[in-house]
Amino acid sequence: MSSYMGHRLTGTNLTPPFNKLNKKSFDTYFSSIKAAFWGLETKGFRSIHSPIESAMSSTAGLVIPCKAAVAWEAGKPLVIEQVEVAPPQALEVRIKIKYTSLCHTDLYFWEAKGQTPLFPRIFGHEAAGIVESVGEGVSDLKVGDHVLPVFTGECGECRHCQSEESNMCDLLRINTDRGVMISDGKSRFSIDGVPINHFLGTSTFSEYTVVHRGCLAKLNPLAPLDKVCVLSCGISTGLGATLNVAKPKKGSSVAVFGLGAVGLAAAEGARIAGASRIIGVDLNPSRFEEAKKFGVTEFVNPKEHDRPVQQVIAEMTNGGVDRSVECTGHIDAMIAAFECVHDGWGVAVLVGVPNKEAVFMTKPINLLNERTLKGTFFGNYKPRTDLPSVVEMYMNKKLELDKFITHRLPFSDINKAFELMLKGQGLRCIINMEE
Repeated sequence: MSSYMGHRLTGTNLTPPFNKLNKKSFDTYFSSIKAAFWGLETKGFRSIHSPIESAMSSTAGLVIPCKAAVAWEAGKPLVIEQVEVAPPQALEVRIKIKYTSLCHTDLYFWEAKGQTPLFPRIFGHEAAGIVESVGEGVSDLKVGDHVLPVFTGECGECRHCQSEESNMCDLLRINTDRGVMISDGKSRFSIDGVPINHFLGTSTFSEYTVVHRGCLAKLNPLAPLDKVCVLSCGISTGLGATLNVAKPKKGSSVAVFGLGAVGLAAAEGARIAGASRIIGVDLNPSRFEEAKKFGVTEFVNPKEHDRPVQQVIAEMTNGGVDRSVECTGHIDAMIAAFECVHDGWGVAVLVGVPNKEAVFMTKPINLLNERTLKGTFFGNYKPRTDLPSVVEMYMNKKLELDKFITHRLPFSDINKAFELMLKGQGLRCIINMEE
């Protein structure tokens, strides 16, 4: 095994129960001291060093055996395997995943549609967890911190990170083709010495994972991890597209194209901003009733009209909406989202990712008449800097997350989450990694 993997947990230099440690004994020991800690805390012993942190820090530098859902082939059910997770290297952090959820990006790459397949792989990128150990050079996170792992990062040093206008970090920008850590080009996961590929630098379908420090947002420890885990990707993307990019004014009108989780998050952003009219556009009428919970006031199904939907919306709003947010990635919807905003001040924001060969076409006069077209990546949120404040929006009851969570499953049933998404059922399914 490569030297970077560190010492195995079965090393004889450790005191019991670690000198014969396996996954079951580690969890049993961890659970017992967790219970003991909370018992002491309720008796007023709040100044002691947390035994939970002690248990985690005592595994620092060691290989941890744990369960992970491994995708061996494209489109085939994930297999729960025992993997070995190496310790974090310089500027890396190993975290214990508490809750994760499934995003369409996981589904897309699991199906291996439109990209070079990379298997075996551990998917997952929407999650919340607790820091188990940190690598050399990590000073802003410590053992026991609650964190959100994010598919993109913030190194803090590049031109994008230094700019107030960008969140597209040069070092840690999303890379769907990379299956290893950027520091040494090696995986931190293995089975019997065989490396298993990472996914988006997060791989949260594993009880433990290793992430670059720049891809972790430190959270308020009081935030419920089984709720805020959904902020790692889609919900923040839609929410930020509205609040950070479209920036609707109170009393304005907003059209949202696509009423999946990202689109409903965009609608939630419009509701928070105080929009008076939120028009939902979708080809699936079954989504309309659910969308009312997110502030959507009116609905348009393009299939029910014999003219372009942008014309329908312009007629409904006396010339066009003030803002629009496109969340489908379909080129016709993108064009419609732009052409349905009002001249003079209308702003359209593109969120959905189209086919790389797709071409956006509109008449130049639409731009010359002072309509604005913008794109956004992850809602223009810088992960480390901005996500903690999004969590606080939830804690302060400004942002409503519970309505996005439609299903909950134990980790052992993770394949059911894929089945639900393939059937188009629900918004977000929370997977409890300890069940």
